[in-house]
Amino acid sequence: MFLRPGDFLLYSSGEDIIIYLNSKILKFIGEEQMNFTIEKARPSDAAEILAYLRKVGSETDNLSFGAEGIQNTVEEEAAFISSVNNSSKDVMYLAKSGGRILGIASLSTSSRERLRHRSELGISVLKEAWGRGIGNSLMLKIIDFARNTAGADIIHLTVRSDNKRAIRLYEKHGFKKTGTFPGYMKINGELVDCDLMALKL
Repeated sequence: MFLRPGDFLLYSSGEDIIIYLNSKILKFIGEEQMNFTIEKARPSDAAEILAYLRKVGSETDNLSFGAEGIQNTVEEEAAFISSVNNSSKDVMYLAKSGGRILGIASLSTSSRERLRHRSELGISVLKEAWGRGIGNSLMLKIIDFARNTAGADIIHLTVRSDNKRAIRLYEKHGFKKTGTFPGYMKINGELVDCDLMALKL
């Protein structure tokens, strides 16, 4: 599935229905509706992305960082986004509503010959926007990019073993558990297990 400007798409997954036109969500049925757009990150988004990461990191313990975010400077983040945009294997998508970032998904692929058949997925959504179809829409864009642009054979990700909401989302899009990494993270002195999941394209 490759969407070009002007393309219309009706996507159904279980009880969820998403209608796309020009990368804009026109309607989402199955969860509470919200109008938002999905677009590629630009270097000019760097400051807002860093602020978003601090906020989303403060809301749950599901991510590999907390309220401190990722500690990049604005200049470093802008340079990183430029490098992503110059790659045919990597991408970062932003879900925006009213100009605000509500969710981010990224795909990164190794340049090594033996590893470049697989891409790693990272995704997050602000708590206020949970259940609005943003995660579904970001997943669709990432999978489409991995299959039709990056040419990946496999997408893999890591998720907390007790993050059932996220696991349901990944399973909805065809991801399967491949194993568990005991003590993958350490939060407030406690070891946290994470599941490894993969989607064969």
